[in-house]
Amino acid sequence: MHKKIMLLGSGELGKEFVIAAKRLGHYVIAVDSYENAPAQQVADTREVINMLDGDALDAIVAKHNPDFIVPEIEAIRTERFYSYESQGITVVPSAKAANFTMNRKAIRDLAAKELQLRTAKFEYATTLETFSNAVHRIGIPCVVKPLMSSSGKGQSVVRSESEIEKAWKYAIEGSRGDVMEVIIEEFIPFDSEITLLSITQKNGETLFCPPIGHRQERGDYQESWMPHPMKEEDILEAQRMAAQVTKALGGQGIWGVEFFLTKNGVYFSELSPRPHDTGMVTLAPALPLNEFELHLRAILGLPIPDLKLQHTAASAVVLASAEGTPKIQGVDKALEKNQVDVKVFGKPTTRPYRRMAVALAWSKDDADVKQVVDRAKEAASCISVH
Repeated sequence: MHKKIMLLGSGELGKEFVIAAKRLGHYVIAVDSYENAPAQQVADTREVINMLDGDALDAIVAKHNPDFIVPEIEAIRTERFYSYESQGITVVPSAKAANFTMNRKAIRDLAAKELQLRTAKFEYATTLETFSNAVHRIGIPCVVKPLMSSSGKGQSVVRSESEIEKAWKYAIEGSRGDVMEVIIEEFIPFDSEITLLSITQKNGETLFCPPIGHRQERGDYQESWMPHPMKEEDILEAQRMAAQVTKALGGQGIWGVEFFLTKNGVYFSELSPRPHDTGMVTLAPALPLNEFELHLRAILGLPIPDLKLQHTAASAVVLASAEGTPKIQGVDKALEKNQVDVKVFGKPTTRPYRRMAVALAWSKDDADVKQVVDRAKEAASCISVH
């Protein structure tokens, strides 16, 4: 059971995954583009490379010869993963999944065109002219996203003709990697957005956590809560779609499958083949295991317990407001509150709106969700980043 795991991307989600892996005695190499990234602080060893440099990626894989490669971010030369799989290395969840889901075009085409899942209408554009034409065909308002980005970078809503060029420039500036293309989506008048954490196993059925609700600003989540109230038929439909798309991509692990919840049912939105940022709510005692522990168990083929809800839980992020070296204050004040916890990520630098910590709150499993969310937000408001 002593495995060597290479983590590609070492942010706050990767840090929690490394902690889970170390608790079960595994060896972890944490890779990122900058020194002292959060996961590197708790891993056995670290590498600092540009993961879009295929030769550099090949070199560290050859150097460490890991049993597993676990991608945590989008900006990776993922086409190299097929070669690593042929060498006997397990790519999580699979080379196909990593390649498809790192690019919104591949996953949307799979979901909408091949699997016929219910999605918003969409088009792609590579120039301002084709973008403008697509916006007019889809209709205003519409949602614009880079094909490759993370944490909401480059995402916006076009609400008037005058915003078209600005949205195009913002999407291109927010693109990660070398993919300079955007997706234009029909604006769906949704009641809420949910993340359905789905666990695919090597020998076993696909498992689902209770739905997670979340609120976004600038395309990035601000609060999340578990469970999100939903009709039983909507939960079953979301589970059906999640099982269908994860089966098509293959492999084992946890997936963050996002849906719009509307008066007319659920729409598939996006999918991440790894722990999801909104799933940080599971760091509170909502379930028997958090999403990072579930990810590790699925990867290693270990038993997974009943995922019955134990507590209603919520998370609220703590953001930086400027560039610099961070000093976190107020954690002691936040922890004075009952059934509250705080996780400080340990990022070595700040920038405006960068996530630096998360506050967690929980209560009995039949508690009022709004009250738990308010308690998490109140705890987060005690913490400041200087």
